[in-house]
Amino acid sequence: MPQLSLRRIAPIAVLACVLSVPAGAKDKDLQLRPAQIDELFACRTITDPTERLACFDREVGELAAADQAREIVFTDRETAQKARRGLFGFSFPKLGGIFGGDEDEVKNIETVIAAVRADRSGKFTITMEDGAVWAQIDTTRLPRDPKPGDKVEIRTASMGSYFASVNGQRSMRMIRQR
Repeated sequence: MPQLSLRRIAPIAVLACVLSVPAGAKDKDLQLRPAQIDELFACRTITDPTERLACFDREVGELAAADQAREIVFTDRETAQKARRGLFGFSFPKLGGIFGGDEDEVKNIETVIAAVRADRSGKFTITMEDGAVWAQIDTTRLPRDPKPGDKVEIRTASMGSYFASVNGQRSMRMIRQR
């Protein structure tokens, strides 16, 4: 196994999150930080320098093994925010803050339309630049039909739907399809 530098691993370990949630776990049972991190942090309380270093070496080794086995994933706030933005519009169970806390919750996004399709009833299906596909679920008529290149703001509405406003026009209710 390659030699690991404690100086390189320890700061990253502070930003660790577990992406596997036990089946049937309730929100209150979820830990915001994996046990491996708590065990690593516990090494700081050892007063003897030799024992403390041995503890750090052992725990960092176990953390590296968990990382290599893909039992744990390291991330930072910026990467988690990008993941949340990419998943905006999908419904997921509460995952114990693995993508950051509620203060980091994405409430709206601004993006650009890549393609637009209207069905027989005039409802739009819009593909965004990032590949997300949104479908209109209400009967709102817009003064100007959306077209590729238009800017769109999508924000959280009620009951699992979202409002989309194309170029500042009135909003139409949408759901994310993929």
